Amino acid sequence: MNRPDRLQIRSGLTGQYDVGRWCEVVTAYVLIQTEVGMAGQVAGAAAEIDGVQQAQPVTGPYDVIVRAEARSIDALGQLVVSRIQAINGVTRTLTCPEVHL
Repeated sequence: MNRPDRLQIRSGLTGQYDVGRWCEVVTAYVLIQTEVGMAGQVAGAAAEIDGVQQAQPVTGPYDVIVRAEARSIDALGQLVVSRIQAINGVTRTLTCPEVHL
């Protein structure tokens, strides 16, 4: 049972996986507006943050799209508010959590 939206928890000093224990992962896309000319720098800085899987500058109403993962919706909020929004050049963010139907 290997699901891409779940993390298997490691237990014990041997590093063995506990097959019966799973931890949900919240995945979201964070759409970022930046100051003019800052998209590349913001994407580069975001890519260095733990929890950010991918950060790409794009064209359109948003300048950067980030794919991020966290252990809970609260942890995701902390990641966005305390880390991504703190990047120099970020003016606005919109967080879009993935849903699994």
